[in-house]
Amino acid sequence: MSKFTPDFSFERQCFGPVCGVDEAGRGPLAGPVVAAAVLLTPARIPEGLNDSKALSPKQRELLLNAIEKNALIGIGISEPEEIDRVNILGATLIAMQRAVLALPSLPDMALIDGNKLPDLPCKAQAIVKGDSRSLSIAAASIVAKVTRDRLMVEADARYPGYGLAGHKGYPTKAHIEAVKTLGPSPIHRRSFKPVRLARVK
Repeated sequence: MSKFTPDFSFERQCFGPVCGVDEAGRGPLAGPVVAAAVLLTPARIPEGLNDSKALSPKQRELLLNAIEKNALIGIGISEPEEIDRVNILGATLIAMQRAVLALPSLPDMALIDGNKLPDLPCKAQAIVKGDSRSLSIAAASIVAKVTRDRLMVEADARYPGYGLAGHKGYPTKAHIEAVKTLGPSPIHRRSFKPVRLARVK
């Protein structure tokens, strides 16, 4: 459990519009990495925002609905082929850049979860454990997580047998066994060791 509780203190230190940026999907063997940028309206911040990992799926869905009604959102995606080409860190930073650029208007400052900064046309600040310290990053973590989970449920219908709707592409024992049995699907990350070592029929 995090010792932090997200608040608006980082955002209040900035003079112009501020967005929070976070990603979902760095660790999975399959599917994209999804980043979200969220620019909250200070007077209409949804209650209950927190690191997506601290929330139930139902809470995340309800909060996403509130975020969509009260904030500006940008989504950035890096597909498995790009992840394999530039590595997962590079792909994550590219997805974050795309998320900020997808906002309806460019913020003055982007608060980035983690310790690395994407290349952005605005000021940026990296915040370690930002999803449990900044309300804007917490909101972005929820948007990224729910968006990616939905994509993996859709992928499960296209590529049955791997259990993608359940584990969302993460390296569970059942998932690794399925890759060994079926071989990698088109959305598996070939550069990740368990996929690389899988037997292809």
